[in-house]
Amino acid sequence: MNLLIIEADELDSNKQLRLSGRRLKHLNEILKLQIGDKVRVGQLDGEIGIGLVRAIDTSGAIIDVSLRQAPPPPLPLSVVLALPRPKMLRRILRGLAETGVKDIHLINSFRVEKSYWQSPLLKRDALHEALIAGLEQAIDTALPTVGLHQRFRPFAEDVLPRLCQGRDALLADLGAGDSYPSEPVVPSLLMLGPEGGFIPFERELIQKAGARCVGLGPRMLRVETALHCALGRHLTQIS
Repeated sequence: MNLLIIEADELDSNKQLRLSGRRLKHLNEILKLQIGDKVRVGQLDGEIGIGLVRAIDTSGAIIDVSLRQAPPPPLPLSVVLALPRPKMLRRILRGLAETGVKDIHLINSFRVEKSYWQSPLLKRDALHEALIAGLEQAIDTALPTVGLHQRFRPFAEDVLPRLCQGRDALLADLGAGDSYPSEPVVPSLLMLGPEGGFIPFERELIQKAGARCVGLGPRMLRVETALHCALGRHLTQIS
C-alpha cells in the first residue's frame, strides 16, 4: 500500500481520521508506523496529501490529514474486455486501475463461459476492492468505473458506437493487416476478445461500430499479456 485511501465521511470537522480494520493492520504490521510518523493519504475521488500519526496501537489509530495535491492524470483510454477467467479478473482490474484507466467495460462473447458471469468477483464490493488495490499501488484516488454487459449484440449495436465516437477505436486481433500503433492517437479505445478471439460475426459488429483491427504480433497471447502489451503503448503518451 503506497497510499492510504479514505472516504470523505471518515474525516471529522478537524480533518482527523480514526482508523481501524484492514488499513490499520497494514499500518501496524507492514509500515510499522509510530506516533509522529507520516503516511501518504488520499481521499477517494479527491486530493492526495499527508497524514500525521497522533496515536496508534492494535485497536485503532488517530491521524491528522492534510490534502493538497491533485491525483495523477487519467490515461485517455477506454478498455473493453470480453469477460476473462475469474482467476485473471482481479489481477486485470487491479492492473487497469494502476495504469490510470478510468473507463472499463466487461462484455459477453460467444467464447466467454456462461459460468464466468456468476463469479463473486463481479459483485460490487469485490470490484471495488480490486480497483482500490490498484489505486493504493499507483498513488491515485480517481476510482475507475466498470460496466457489465451480459448481452453482446445490444452492447455492440447500442453502446459501442458511442464509445468509439471521437476516439481511435482499436480491436487487438491476431492476423490483422495493420499493426498496433506505437504512438496511439489520444483519446483511444482498446478492445480485447476472449481466449481465441471474437468470432467473425462479433468482429463484424465491432468494426461496424467504428473499431479497426490491429495486431500485436504473430503470437497467440493470453488476454492479460495482450492487455499489458497494448497498455504500454498508451502509457508512453503521458510519460
